[in-house]
Amino acid sequence: MADQDVVIIGAGVIGLVSALELKRRGRSVLLVDRQRPGSGASMGNAGTIADFAVAPIGSPALLKQLPEILLQQDGPFSIRSGALMSLMPWLGQFVWQSLGSNARKNMQAIAALTLDAGSRWQALATSINADHLLHSKGCIYVYESKASFLLAKQDLARRAALGVPMQWLSPADLAVLEPHWPQVEGGGVLFPAAQSVLDPGKLMQELTEAVVKEGVELMTAEVQEVSPQRGAVVLNLSSGKRLQAKQVVVAAGAHSKKFADQVGDAVPLDTERGYHLEYDGAEARVSRPVCSAADGFYCSPMLGRLRAAGTVELGGLAAPVSEARVASLSRRVAALFPDLQSPSRVWMGFRPSMPDSRPVISPSRLGRQVVYAFGHGHIGLTLAPVTATLVAACISGQSPALPIDAYRVDRF
Repeated sequence: MADQDVVIIGAGVIGLVSALELKRRGRSVLLVDRQRPGSGASMGNAGTIADFAVAPIGSPALLKQLPEILLQQDGPFSIRSGALMSLMPWLGQFVWQSLGSNARKNMQAIAALTLDAGSRWQALATSINADHLLHSKGCIYVYESKASFLLAKQDLARRAALGVPMQWLSPADLAVLEPHWPQVEGGGVLFPAAQSVLDPGKLMQELTEAVVKEGVELMTAEVQEVSPQRGAVVLNLSSGKRLQAKQVVVAAGAHSKKFADQVGDAVPLDTERGYHLEYDGAEARVSRPVCSAADGFYCSPMLGRLRAAGTVELGGLAAPVSEARVASLSRRVAALFPDLQSPSRVWMGFRPSMPDSRPVISPSRLGRQVVYAFGHGHIGLTLAPVTATLVAACISGQSPALPIDAYRVDRF
């Protein structure tokens, strides 16, 4: 007999919001994580609720740059040299998914999840009294040169066709909206409906408090093995203890692959190592998250600080922080704001990355005894509310409001 109703492995933003949704639907929920709830990539991100982030990482344009990417270690997209061989299976899938027709399908699948992200987050934040942490001034992409602006227009036109609202910005328009940003020749694009979070860590704290207040149980423990059996799913913990649950949700982010493997689902999940630097007292340099398209990172205003966050480094879970990438990001921030020479703090965390940039949100091969919710890449914060509703539908056996075929674990 199972001694737990639903156990969620992983207390990041996906696990927390899924726990809240399931509890509000009448389920008993135990949330298990070896780390503090809401830590990791859930608090270390750029703080964007990115309804506009519908483009997959892989695209025909990126494929053309792949030889250069393999050689550079400090660009916006890089592959750690020591991880290249272990990444080859993932990279093979990534190349295939970057081809034109596949990339377009991936964009459509991502857009189906993102386009109402702002309203979903507004409703969620209001329900937990955290709407004071939401910032509604949109987000901006900046293009330094006229050539880069022209090249971006095809991608932006595809986003607009999928329903992403945007406003083109001339260099003069950009200077009015962001007077502290250096003058550019190209221009920019404002995504006016996008929201941002003034402190992702604080939002995770308030979300954790709300989850506990509504009756979700938290456990600090490391799950080593998921073992589905007749009538229950057994979770073996590193302490030697065991849990038995009627149903399990795997929402362990970049650490989810081993659990899917144990259940019998081979999934091409790997890890993007993301970085951020923070500068205390510098939050007024921008009035909303602003992304340098060429450099691949955001400058986001946070409570009491500026956060420079982003870039992609494929490199697994074991390698230490790349000091070269930290130095490169620091130089790029200093190029924008010359008086910001030394960050107040540095962070590195792990994003769960699928070759097609689509998350895995579906029952396992065994059915709804084990349900998956991982692989959200850069947009885990953005997609947490919609993921939670889909997880709840999968757990209950109801038809989800949004078809999940594009996010199934067996799509590869």
